[in-house]
Amino acid sequence: MARWQGRSLTKPSGGRIWAKRKKRKREMGSEFVETKLGATKRVAHRARGGASKFRLLAVDIANVTDPKTGQTKKAKIITVVENQADPHFVRRNVLTKGAVIETELGRARVTSRPGQQGVISAVLLEGPKAPEGKPAEPEPEKS
Repeated sequence: MARWQGRSLTKPSGGRIWAKRKKRKREMGSEFVETKLGATKRVAHRARGGASKFRLLAVDIANVTDPKTGQTKKAKIITVVENQADPHFVRRNVLTKGAVIETELGRARVTSRPGQQGVISAVLLEGPKAPEGKPAEPEPEKS
């Protein structure tokens, strides 16, 4: 079922607005695509004006940029850590813009819209963690 993105037929007071015309095709939106963690699967979709968008159905690799060095590397996505769009997306490993993912390079925040751009781009939040068993060295205290 498509989403209608036209004007609401309800007034702020709760009263009804009587429509002067029917819905138009140009006012219709597309359904939300849940990009999940898995083997890469991408489908093409025709957009308005003959343009094409790529819907990313599943992905396991992200383009992660390190803001300190400015370098971008491909990294394997391990899991979804946090997603402000919906807390249940974390459990189901659904990737959306703004989701925090755990990668081989460390935690990163997704900056692209995978359901519309067909790729996962992310910005590194922190470097790799210390291996299990070896505690990270504490920083010296400043006096």
